[in-house]
Amino acid sequence: MPEQDFSGKTAIVTGAASGIGAVVAEELAARGAHVIVSDLNDGEAAEVADRIRASGGTADVCAADVSDADASRRLVEFAQEKGGGLHLAVNNAGIGGASELAGEYPLESWRKVIDVNLNGVFYGMRYQIPAMLETGGGAIVNMSSILGSVGFQNASAYVAAKHGVLGLTKTAAMEYAAKGIRINSVGPGFINTPLLSKNLDQEMLDGLAGMHPMGRIGSSEEVSALTCFLLSDRASFITGSYHLVDGGYTSQ
Repeated sequence: MPEQDFSGKTAIVTGAASGIGAVVAEELAARGAHVIVSDLNDGEAAEVADRIRASGGTADVCAADVSDADASRRLVEFAQEKGGGLHLAVNNAGIGGASELAGEYPLESWRKVIDVNLNGVFYGMRYQIPAMLETGGGAIVNMSSILGSVGFQNASAYVAAKHGVLGLTKTAAMEYAAKGIRINSVGPGFINTPLLSKNLDQEMLDGLAGMHPMGRIGSSEEVSALTCFLLSDRASFITGSYHLVDGGYTSQ
């Protein structure tokens, strides 16, 4: 069997219109998976699916707001309809939120970040897990962050949500370990994605790079490599774990 072969498997990737999600979707498809490319931005998601099909892969697009439980349910049903079941999922969709002190943090931004970054992961698993049980098992990767294990000033909502993702991942992994479903989380450091490049100027990006011992920010491809490994049978004894891709950031 080729290394990390996902032939015959259907995968959902949320937040897949750009950045880490898009690269993960393309890599899974290149390794044989039927990928459901999901994002609020269905136009950009369609472009990702087009690239996958142009490269010989299989992909469908399903717009979904992960903060809506019903939308998460419909996304899983779409995957079952198009792919004949569900075997893999990457709960990657996320937003940054306001940059404010905790004592001044806008309540609406708090609610939105928690809804997308934490509730969205729960809603995803709430429907993905039963679907995977129907196919005999599967694997899930929940995208956390380095800020799932350390703090960061002026980002209380984001940090709280990403810490929550770790606890949620560990708990669900314990519950389904004997039922054939592995669930892990990945903690990227600062990665060169639109979330950064559209919101920070070059001076700020250079400052972030300097915060990593490797002296640079990471790439989506580096995060995807670990994510796809964790989804593969080569990681068959790994569940409930938190894996960093952070250029040494959290070792300081």
